[in-house]
Amino acid sequence: MGHHDEAKLDVKFIDFARQMNLYLNHFPRHEKYGLCQQIRNSAYEVYGLIVESQKRYMKKTSLTNLDIAHEQLRMFIRLAFELGYFKFKDGAQCTEKEFEKTAAHRYLVISRMVDELGRMVGGWIQAERGKPNPEGGQKREAS
Repeated sequence: MGHHDEAKLDVKFIDFARQMNLYLNHFPRHEKYGLCQQIRNSAYEVYGLIVESQKRYMKKTSLTNLDIAHEQLRMFIRLAFELGYFKFKDGAQCTEKEFEKTAAHRYLVISRMVDELGRMVGGWIQAERGKPNPEGGQKREAS
């Protein structure tokens, strides 16, 4: 993954963070310091690991940690959906039938963004596996 591709990952993450924060602002008030905060912390951890992975010479551990943090973020967002938190508007549960579609749409939008980040991270991991080993030769593939 070249520097240009890494910049694309930064831009995608910032787009995701904007959208995520809009949706999290509507979560129930009782989750403000619970799952909502956990999702934010997990997302910011992913961003920190993106930066760390960009700066490290030996990226294997950093990219593995990034992959794990990304999967945790995906699971926290899925948990929020399963608990019905995307059905909230301004901290209160919206009972309008039409809002059911909006809640599903919110989840689809944010999960697609997380999936795209995951594909980019996965591509980065694959690219790093294919690079020559600094001691000479190709890196061995994990089986």
